[in-house]
Amino acid sequence: MTHFCPRCPYFTTVVREGKAAILFPSANEVFYNPVQEFNRDLTCAVITEFARVQLAQRGVRILIPGEKDRVVVQLSEEKNGKVDQETSEQPENEQQMEEEGDKKEFITASVGERCEQGLHVLEGLAASGLRSVRFALELPGLKSITANDYSAKAAALIARNAQHNNVSHILQASQRDASMVMYEARGRKERYDVIDLDPYGSPSPFLDAAVQAVSEGGLLCITCTDMAVMAGNSGETCYSKYGSVSIKSKYCHEMALRIILHSLDQRAAVYQRYIEPLLSVSVDFYIRVFVRVKTGQVVVKNSASKQALLYNCVGCGAFHLQRMGKKMSQGKHMKYSAATGPPVGPSCEHCGQRHQLGGPIWAEPIHDITFVQKVLSAVSGNPTRFRTSKRIEGVLSMVTEELQDIPLYYVLDHLSSTVHCNTPSMLQFRSALMHAGYRVSLSHACKNAVKTDAPAEVLWDIIRCWVIMTLKVPCKRRYRLLKLWQFNAYKNGSWGLQQATSRNLHKLHPWEHLEDKRKQFQGKRKKQITDSSQLKSFPCKKFRKVRPLDYNI
Repeated sequence: MTHFCPRCPYFTTVVREGKAAILFPSANEVFYNPVQEFNRDLTCAVITEFARVQLAQRGVRILIPGEKDRVVVQLSEEKNGKVDQETSEQPENEQQMEEEGDKKEFITASVGERCEQGLHVLEGLAASGLRSVRFALELPGLKSITANDYSAKAAALIARNAQHNNVSHILQASQRDASMVMYEARGRKERYDVIDLDPYGSPSPFLDAAVQAVSEGGLLCITCTDMAVMAGNSGETCYSKYGSVSIKSKYCHEMALRIILHSLDQRAAVYQRYIEPLLSVSVDFYIRVFVRVKTGQVVVKNSASKQALLYNCVGCGAFHLQRMGKKMSQGKHMKYSAATGPPVGPSCEHCGQRHQLGGPIWAEPIHDITFVQKVLSAVSGNPTRFRTSKRIEGVLSMVTEELQDIPLYYVLDHLSSTVHCNTPSMLQFRSALMHAGYRVSLSHACKNAVKTDAPAEVLWDIIRCWVIMTLKVPCKRRYRLLKLWQFNAYKNGSWGLQQATSRNLHKLHPWEHLEDKRKQFQGKRKKQITDSSQLKSFPCKKFRKVRPLDYNI
């Protein structure tokens, strides 16, 4: 809506999100994207749980509006009947604090108040300052928030919005280059506990500074909106930005998450630091990762074994991972050596096509399930806190069900389209894998994704059995269907199977009959008629109906 602001000599547009009311010039001089509200809500939820864990070590207990009002009804049976008992639910950390209350006194931090033992937060690319204002109004346990932007107009707007929302005691506006702000905070006492980077495009220019400026065990929140690059459209550009070659494939969204995690870990390793992913999600048109950064020379040696090269078949989509390094335990010590490979032959064993080489990518788990469950519990227990709470619950619930030790996934629709058959239901396909003794789960990154530890040959065996069940044809012929569909078996360039010998196959694949017809009429036009006297001399049927007197009838 548009109204007159008494603090500004011109009309402004007010955007309300969460507890923040942000003033924008009517000309919309500073960028604002309402679609990113889910991103900002999820960030507030993640930082809240991170602050709960971090500040508990500093003797600070945070209070979230609405959490104390949560009531859980427990039904207990007694001999005389059922009795309803209402008990207030408290977070696990708070219960732990109360148990230790006799030994140590805790400071209570509320929303909107400055906490001297609280967190230092930096938003490097703040634009209007909406995200930082929401932090100040919705997150407890904060000591300071630096909202930085290189634009002078944006910095002025940040200061104005901080004053408008009465959070100037926590939020300070800054007009500088984001990389320089972080480079100057590399000292251990100047580092930020939380750094949030949400650029318009790639965050790659800021990653080197970010992994140095975050405190020990601090939180990095990174957004990547250059999905065209990370999803395989420009593999060479992806390598120049993130040090990894992207591949255009069905699992490109999870691969994008693993590419940015690889880039973060690689840049942190230069400074003897390493990352621990807490939550990595692919939503809408972007990806968002939350990682903790720690220091440890011994742990950094494991970095090579956490990365993997990717071999992807261009025909059937089967993929194989090759770890960059290998580690072996020798008593109390670890021995590191180069990995052996490759895990595939010159051509795909399933369809005979060639392999693409991509990566390296992060091959370790991309979520910390214990942390994700804490965030999920807090959001579901206080659903009125965020406008996108239902979506957050859905995404995080799917994340908790994913197989954490299985990188990437197959897409059921793609498996079916490869052999040109009907797609089985997800329930049928998952049941077949589970009955075969393998683990299987869905993925939040794709609707019809299948994450499983089953090898590719098992998946194709299940698809072959599905084709046999649906088409009811001999097994040998179906096996040829799968094997021959991946490449062009005809010299004339047409796609399809070889000539069938049974009537059933002839009815199922009528296009094969066209090959016989083509062979019958071959050579009919070799001798072209050049003499006009050999052409038909009578008019066409249409002309005959119009002028019947021209004929001797």
